[in-house]
Amino acid sequence: MQSCYFYVMDKAALALVDLAELSSLGDHKKLGDSIANVLLQDCALPQVSIRTMLTSHTKELLDELTSIRQRLKWEKNMPKEDLHIKQAASLVVKLEGNSLFSSGDIAGAASKYSEALALCPVKSKKERVVLYSNRAQCYLLLQDPLAAISDTTRALSLHNPVNRHAKSLWRRAQAYDMLGLAKESLLDAILFINECSQSTDPDLCLKQNKVPDYAERLVKKQMHAAWLFKEAALKHGGVHYDGKRGEAYVREGDDSEWETASESEMGNEEKEETNDDDSEWQNEDDRKIKYEKPPVFKG
Repeated sequence: MQSCYFYVMDKAALALVDLAELSSLGDHKKLGDSIANVLLQDCALPQVSIRTMLTSHTKELLDELTSIRQRLKWEKNMPKEDLHIKQAASLVVKLEGNSLFSSGDIAGAASKYSEALALCPVKSKKERVVLYSNRAQCYLLLQDPLAAISDTTRALSLHNPVNRHAKSLWRRAQAYDMLGLAKESLLDAILFINECSQSTDPDLCLKQNKVPDYAERLVKKQMHAAWLFKEAALKHGGVHYDGKRGEAYVREGDDSEWETASESEMGNEEKEETNDDDSEWQNEDDRKIKYEKPPVFKG
Protein backbone atom coordinates (compact mmCIF):
# COMPACT_ATOMS: atom_id res chain seq x y z
CA MET A 1 0.00 0.00 0.00
CA GLN A 2 2.83 2.40 0.87
CA SER A 3 4.66 1.69 -2.39
CA CYS A 4 1.42 2.35 -4.33
CA TYR A 5 1.01 5.68 -2.51
CA PHE A 6 4.48 6.86 -3.43
CA TYR A 7 4.08 5.63 -7.00
CA VAL A 8 0.99 7.83 -7.37
CA MET A 9 2.73 10.71 -5.62
CA ASP A 10 5.75 10.34 -7.89
CA LYS A 11 3.59 10.64 -11.01
CA ALA A 12 1.36 13.41 -9.65
CA ALA A 13 4.26 15.52 -8.46
CA LEU A 14 5.49 16.00 -12.01
CA ALA A 15 2.39 18.07 -12.82
CA LEU A 16 1.44 19.46 -9.41
CA VAL A 17 4.82 20.99 -8.64
CA ASP A 18 4.27 23.51 -11.46
CA LEU A 19 1.15 24.74 -9.63
CA ALA A 20 2.84 25.13 -6.25
CA GLU A 21 2.96 28.93 -6.48
CA LEU A 22 -0.62 29.35 -7.64
CA SER A 23 -2.13 32.09 -5.48
CA SER A 24 -5.78 31.22 -5.97
CA LEU A 25 -8.18 29.59 -8.39
CA GLY A 26 -11.83 30.57 -8.19
CA ASP A 27 -12.95 30.24 -4.59
CA HIS A 28 -9.84 28.31 -3.62
CA LYS A 29 -7.44 30.63 -1.82
CA LYS A 30 -3.72 29.86 -1.38
CA LEU A 31 -4.19 26.77 -3.52
CA GLY A 32 -0.49 26.64 -4.32
CA ASP A 33 0.43 26.47 -0.64
CA SER A 34 -1.93 23.55 -0.15
CA ILE A 35 -0.41 21.72 -3.11
CA ALA A 36 3.13 22.38 -1.91
CA ASN A 37 2.34 21.21 1.62
CA VAL A 38 0.92 17.93 0.34
CA LEU A 39 3.90 17.34 -1.92
CA LEU A 40 6.48 18.14 0.72
CA GLN A 41 4.95 16.62 3.82
CA ASP A 42 6.09 13.13 2.78
CA CYS A 43 8.12 13.30 -0.42
CA ALA A 44 10.64 15.85 0.77
CA LEU A 45 11.42 14.15 4.07
CA PRO A 46 15.08 13.15 4.44
CA GLN A 47 14.43 9.48 5.20
CA VAL A 48 16.26 7.31 2.71
CA SER A 49 13.42 4.80 2.55
CA ILE A 50 11.04 7.47 1.26
CA ARG A 51 13.34 9.15 -1.26
CA THR A 52 14.40 5.86 -2.81
CA MET A 53 10.81 5.37 -3.96
CA LEU A 54 10.92 8.52 -6.07
CA THR A 55 12.50 9.01 -9.48
CA SER A 56 15.52 11.29 -9.72
CA HIS A 57 13.54 13.85 -11.71
CA THR A 58 10.82 14.05 -9.06
CA LYS A 59 13.46 14.45 -6.36
CA GLU A 60 14.99 17.36 -8.28
CA LEU A 61 11.59 19.06 -8.66
CA LEU A 62 10.76 18.67 -4.97
CA ASP A 63 14.21 19.88 -3.94
CA GLU A 64 13.69 22.93 -6.17
CA LEU A 65 10.29 23.57 -4.55
CA THR A 66 11.85 23.28 -1.10
CA SER A 67 14.58 25.71 -2.13
CA ILE A 68 12.03 28.28 -3.37
CA ARG A 69 10.14 28.15 -0.09
CA GLN A 70 13.37 28.53 1.90
CA ARG A 71 14.44 31.47 -0.24
CA LEU A 72 11.07 33.12 0.37
CA LYS A 73 11.61 32.85 4.13
CA TRP A 74 15.13 34.27 3.90
CA GLU A 75 14.03 37.15 1.71
CA LYS A 76 11.46 38.24 4.30
CA ASN A 77 14.33 39.15 6.62
CA MET A 78 16.64 40.46 3.90
CA PRO A 79 17.27 44.23 3.60
CA LYS A 80 15.54 45.84 0.63
CA GLU A 81 18.88 46.97 -0.75
CA ASP A 82 20.04 43.36 -0.97
CA LEU A 83 16.84 42.36 -2.74
CA HIS A 84 17.35 45.15 -5.26
CA ILE A 85 20.90 43.93 -5.87
CA LYS A 86 19.65 40.39 -6.48
CA GLN A 87 17.00 41.66 -8.88
CA ALA A 88 19.53 43.79 -10.75
CA ALA A 89 21.90 40.82 -11.04
CA SER A 90 19.05 38.70 -12.36
CA LEU A 91 18.29 41.33 -15.00
CA VAL A 92 21.92 41.40 -16.16
CA VAL A 93 21.96 37.61 -16.57
CA LYS A 94 18.60 37.73 -18.35
CA LEU A 95 19.94 40.24 -20.86
CA GLU A 96 22.90 37.92 -21.45
CA GLY A 97 20.37 35.18 -22.18
CA ASN A 98 18.55 37.48 -24.61
CA SER A 99 21.81 38.14 -26.42
CA LEU A 100 22.61 34.42 -26.68
CA PHE A 101 19.12 33.69 -27.97
CA SER A 102 19.42 36.45 -30.56
CA SER A 103 22.71 35.00 -31.78
CA GLY A 104 21.17 31.53 -32.13
CA ASP A 105 22.63 29.90 -29.01
CA ILE A 106 19.29 28.60 -27.72
CA ALA A 107 20.72 26.14 -25.19
CA GLY A 108 23.00 28.85 -23.80
CA ALA A 109 20.06 31.22 -23.51
CA ALA A 110 18.01 28.63 -21.61
CA SER A 111 20.92 28.16 -19.20
CA LYS A 112 21.13 31.91 -18.61
CA TYR A 113 17.40 32.15 -17.95
CA SER A 114 17.77 29.35 -15.38
CA GLU A 115 20.61 31.29 -13.75
CA ALA A 116 18.50 34.45 -13.72
CA LEU A 117 15.62 32.56 -12.08
CA ALA A 118 17.97 31.40 -9.32
CA LEU A 119 19.02 35.00 -8.66
CA CYS A 120 15.61 36.66 -9.01
CA PRO A 121 13.80 37.32 -5.70
CA VAL A 122 10.89 34.92 -5.25
CA LYS A 123 8.46 37.77 -4.68
CA SER A 124 9.40 39.39 -8.00
CA LYS A 125 6.66 37.46 -9.76
CA LYS A 126 6.38 39.70 -12.81
CA GLU A 127 10.05 39.20 -13.64
CA ARG A 128 9.84 35.46 -13.02
CA VAL A 129 6.85 35.16 -15.36
CA VAL A 130 8.97 36.62 -18.16
CA LEU A 131 11.95 34.37 -17.36
CA TYR A 132 9.87 31.19 -17.26
CA SER A 133 8.08 32.12 -20.47
CA ASN A 134 11.33 32.99 -22.27
CA ARG A 135 12.92 29.73 -21.17
CA ALA A 136 9.83 27.89 -22.41
CA GLN A 137 10.39 29.42 -25.85
CA CYS A 138 13.93 28.04 -25.76
CA TYR A 139 12.62 24.59 -24.89
CA LEU A 140 10.21 24.75 -27.82
CA LEU A 141 13.09 25.44 -30.17
CA LEU A 142 15.11 22.66 -28.52
CA GLN A 143 12.25 20.23 -29.20
CA ASP A 144 11.49 19.68 -25.51
CA PRO A 145 7.71 20.21 -25.25
CA LEU A 146 7.38 18.73 -21.75
CA ALA A 147 9.84 21.26 -20.32
CA ALA A 148 8.06 24.03 -22.25
CA ILE A 149 4.71 22.98 -20.77
CA SER A 150 6.21 22.98 -17.28
CA ASP A 151 7.66 26.48 -17.61
CA THR A 152 4.60 28.01 -19.26
CA THR A 153 2.38 26.51 -16.56
CA ARG A 154 4.59 28.08 -13.91
CA ALA A 155 4.44 31.42 -15.69
CA LEU A 156 0.65 31.23 -15.92
CA SER A 157 0.41 30.32 -12.22
CA LEU A 158 2.56 33.28 -11.19
CA HIS A 159 0.85 35.78 -13.50
CA ASN A 160 -1.69 38.22 -12.14
CA PRO A 161 -4.41 37.51 -13.06
CA VAL A 162 -3.81 33.80 -13.08
CA ASN A 163 -3.70 31.99 -16.43
CA ARG A 164 -3.85 35.23 -18.42
CA HIS A 165 -0.30 35.58 -19.79
CA ALA A 166 -0.90 35.60 -23.53
CA LYS A 167 2.52 34.52 -24.76
CA SER A 168 2.71 31.64 -22.29
CA LEU A 169 -0.70 30.43 -23.44
CA TRP A 170 0.47 30.47 -27.05
CA ARG A 171 3.73 28.69 -26.27
CA ARG A 172 1.96 26.02 -24.27
CA ALA A 173 -0.52 25.56 -27.14
CA GLN A 174 2.44 24.89 -29.43
CA ALA A 175 3.99 22.47 -26.93
CA TYR A 176 0.76 20.51 -26.61
CA ASP A 177 0.55 20.38 -30.39
CA MET A 178 4.05 18.91 -30.56
CA LEU A 179 2.82 16.11 -28.30
CA GLY A 180 -0.34 15.57 -30.35
CA LEU A 181 -2.61 16.78 -27.52
CA ALA A 182 -5.22 18.46 -29.68
CA LYS A 183 -7.82 19.38 -27.05
CA GLU A 184 -5.27 20.91 -24.69
CA SER A 185 -3.65 22.84 -27.53
CA LEU A 186 -7.05 24.06 -28.75
CA LEU A 187 -8.04 25.33 -25.30
CA ASP A 188 -4.84 27.33 -24.86
CA ALA A 189 -5.06 28.72 -28.39
CA ILE A 190 -8.61 29.94 -27.73
CA LEU A 191 -7.55 31.48 -24.42
CA PHE A 192 -4.66 33.17 -26.20
CA ILE A 193 -7.02 34.72 -28.77
CA ASN A 194 -9.30 35.86 -25.95
CA GLU A 195 -6.38 37.58 -24.23
CA CYS A 196 -5.39 39.28 -27.47
CA SER A 197 -8.96 40.56 -27.89
CA GLN A 198 -8.77 42.26 -24.48
CA SER A 199 -5.18 43.45 -24.62
CA THR A 200 -4.24 47.12 -24.97
CA ASP A 201 -0.69 46.15 -25.95
CA PRO A 202 -0.28 47.13 -29.64
CA ASP A 203 1.83 44.01 -30.19
CA LEU A 204 -0.88 41.70 -28.87
CA CYS A 205 -4.23 43.33 -29.57
CA LEU A 206 -6.19 42.08 -32.55
CA LYS A 207 -5.72 44.27 -35.60
CA GLN A 208 -9.08 45.36 -36.98
CA ASN A 209 -10.68 42.75 -34.69
CA LYS A 210 -9.17 40.01 -36.86
CA VAL A 211 -7.81 36.81 -35.32
CA PRO A 212 -4.15 36.35 -36.32
CA ASP A 213 -3.73 33.86 -39.16
CA TYR A 214 -1.33 31.66 -37.20
CA ALA A 215 -3.80 31.34 -34.32
CA GLU A 216 -6.74 30.72 -36.64
CA ARG A 217 -4.84 27.95 -38.40
CA LEU A 218 -3.91 26.22 -35.17
CA VAL A 219 -7.46 26.44 -33.81
CA LYS A 220 -8.96 24.97 -36.96
CA LYS A 221 -6.36 22.24 -37.09
CA GLN A 222 -7.05 21.20 -33.50
CA MET A 223 -10.81 21.41 -33.95
CA HIS A 224 -10.56 18.87 -36.74
CA ALA A 225 -8.13 16.72 -34.78
CA ALA A 226 -10.30 16.73 -31.65
CA TRP A 227 -13.62 16.42 -33.55
CA LEU A 228 -15.28 18.70 -31.02
CA PHE A 229 -17.59 20.12 -33.68
CA LYS A 230 -18.15 17.03 -35.79
CA GLU A 231 -21.94 17.33 -35.88
CA ALA A 232 -21.81 20.99 -36.89
CA ALA A 233 -19.22 20.23 -39.58
CA LEU A 234 -21.40 17.46 -41.00
CA LYS A 235 -24.49 19.67 -40.93
CA HIS A 236 -22.85 22.58 -42.73
CA GLY A 237 -21.01 20.53 -45.33
CA GLY A 238 -17.49 20.88 -43.95
CA VAL A 239 -17.09 17.09 -44.08
CA HIS A 240 -18.96 14.15 -45.55
CA TYR A 241 -19.90 10.99 -43.72
CA ASP A 242 -19.86 7.51 -45.20
CA GLY A 243 -22.54 5.66 -43.25
CA LYS A 244 -21.60 2.24 -44.59
CA ARG A 245 -17.94 2.56 -43.66
CA GLY A 246 -18.53 4.72 -40.61
CA GLU A 247 -15.90 7.20 -41.72
CA ALA A 248 -15.89 10.96 -42.10
CA TYR A 249 -13.78 12.64 -44.74
CA VAL A 250 -13.06 16.12 -46.02
CA ARG A 251 -14.55 17.13 -49.36
CA GLU A 252 -11.95 17.52 -52.04
CA GLY A 253 -10.87 21.12 -52.34
CA ASP A 254 -11.82 21.94 -48.76
CA ASP A 255 -9.23 23.94 -46.82
CA SER A 256 -9.16 21.67 -43.80
CA GLU A 257 -5.57 20.60 -44.40
CA TRP A 258 -3.74 23.23 -42.43
CA GLU A 259 -0.16 24.20 -42.00
CA THR A 260 0.43 25.51 -38.51
CA ALA A 261 2.42 28.73 -38.35
CA SER A 262 3.67 30.23 -35.11
CA GLU A 263 3.68 33.86 -34.11
CA SER A 264 4.76 36.00 -37.03
CA GLU A 265 3.30 39.31 -35.96
CA MET A 266 3.72 39.38 -32.18
CA GLY A 267 6.38 41.57 -30.64
CA ASN A 268 7.58 42.29 -27.14
CA GLU A 269 5.16 41.92 -24.25
CA GLU A 270 7.21 44.42 -22.35
CA LYS A 271 10.63 45.98 -22.72
CA GLU A 272 12.32 43.20 -20.81
CA GLU A 273 10.62 40.31 -22.62
CA THR A 274 11.93 38.64 -25.73
CA ASN A 275 10.53 39.27 -29.18
CA ASP A 276 10.46 35.56 -29.86
CA ASP A 277 7.28 35.19 -31.81
CA ASP A 278 8.19 35.12 -35.48
CA SER A 279 9.58 31.60 -35.67
CA GLU A 280 7.50 29.46 -38.01
CA TRP A 281 6.71 25.79 -37.91
CA GLN A 282 4.82 23.53 -40.23
CA ASN A 283 2.68 20.47 -39.83
CA GLU A 284 4.56 17.76 -41.73
CA ASP A 285 3.53 14.17 -42.37
CA ASP A 286 5.63 12.96 -39.43
CA ARG A 287 4.10 15.68 -37.19
CA LYS A 288 7.55 17.02 -36.36
CA ILE A 289 7.93 20.73 -35.77
CA LYS A 290 10.37 22.75 -37.82
CA TYR A 291 11.35 26.20 -36.58
CA GLU A 292 12.80 29.04 -38.57
CA LYS A 293 15.66 31.29 -37.44
CA PRO A 294 15.45 32.76 -33.91
CA PRO A 295 13.77 36.16 -33.66
CA VAL A 296 15.64 39.32 -32.72
CA PHE A 297 15.50 40.72 -29.21
CA LYS A 298 14.61 44.30 -28.53
CA GLY A 299 14.54 44.11 -24.71
